[in-house]
Amino acid sequence: MRVELVPVRGVPEVRPGDDLARLLAEALGPLGPTGGDVLVVTQKVVSKAEGRLVPDRDRASVVAAETRRVVARRGELVIAETRHGFVCANAGVDASNVEPGWLSLLPEDPDRSAALLREALAEALGVELGVVVTDTFGRPWRRGVVEVAIGVAGLAPLVDLRGTHDAFGRELEATVVALADEIAAASGLVAGKAAGIPAVLVRGARELPGTGGARELPGTGGARELLRPAAEDLFRSSPLEAIHARRTIRSFGPGAVDPGAIEEAIRAAVTAPAPHHSRPWRFSVLTSAPARRTLLAAMAEAWREDLRADGVDEATIARRIARSDAVLGAAPVLIVPWVSAEAAHAYPDEARRWAEHAMFLLSGGASIQNLLLALTAQGLASCWISSTLFCQEETRAALGVDERFIALGTVACGPMPQEPATRPRPPTDVDAFVDRR
Repeated sequence: MRVELVPVRGVPEVRPGDDLARLLAEALGPLGPTGGDVLVVTQKVVSKAEGRLVPDRDRASVVAAETRRVVARRGELVIAETRHGFVCANAGVDASNVEPGWLSLLPEDPDRSAALLREALAEALGVELGVVVTDTFGRPWRRGVVEVAIGVAGLAPLVDLRGTHDAFGRELEATVVALADEIAAASGLVAGKAAGIPAVLVRGARELPGTGGARELPGTGGARELLRPAAEDLFRSSPLEAIHARRTIRSFGPGAVDPGAIEEAIRAAVTAPAPHHSRPWRFSVLTSAPARRTLLAAMAEAWREDLRADGVDEATIARRIARSDAVLGAAPVLIVPWVSAEAAHAYPDEARRWAEHAMFLLSGGASIQNLLLALTAQGLASCWISSTLFCQEETRAALGVDERFIALGTVACGPMPQEPATRPRPPTDVDAFVDRR
């Protein structure tokens, strides 16, 4: 089996509105492409032909406009997720290999770009090639950049080898090969950044061992199949961005919450600082519907009694309880955090006793923040509601917790909704919070 990398030379400088397929077909003709070949085309010429160029006046604003989610930052470098789902430097905004004063953006739909090129090339050449559109990405854990596939047509982007056997006869259980990325990376060996070669013909790539009988994974078959789903992404955000990304989300997506995720969040919660080397926390985790209903009913009855005593009318009471139930009743998991001041020192004066008690309450707040951050880091929606602070006896009775503990509200938790109902957080003026001396 042999694979050959052939640079496609003779393609002129591509400008917005050019017929890229025609330019590529004219350069490919003398090479005699066959149906077993894959044409790799660089993103830059696709973006140029599609007019995805903007003036280089405010690069940060252009990057922000192309960013769906910030993954990490270091100085002026932003690692961002684009609207396509790609995670790359500066959301794919790049000034290399374009005229001075301009920036190139990623194609609007690289898979569609690949499909249109493939269709036009088949008509012009009479050969159905596979087409891969590539861009240069960095990689976590490794230095240097490589070409990766951002658009794919006429080729299975993934080769699923699960169920087949290795050379020793062992069944493969997890091996799914990113074929389109392997082809893209190979093309970089002959294209180069300064060689002026916008395309590479990879001869024999569609006849590689295993590709003919590969089991395609369900989906579109385009490069988007190469994107790891959020639920499987163990490195979704940098630690700092995970803190910035935490939002109060009061609605939840469908499905259950992995108990392991709750356990990990509680492990993070109990790393909070606490006075006197104590570990004064406890967490009631309510995953069953009966347990949640028991707690909510006890809270509602306590609120009714208090509000009636304050002279609040029944209609207002009902609205307030309904607002709370709309969040707490919809969450698949409720977590009630508790703190105990049992380890407090018995100071003789009231001022120090108050300060000692406050230290434990602050420690409880720190553990709640850790809990919320850990839930966010695992892709879960959550919010803290003060609820149980105002009905301590009823909450303890409903959950079987003794009087040593103080309930510190309730954390509602569930899967992230598809479109979180949150507005962009405005920029923070740090000077408003800092007194520098």
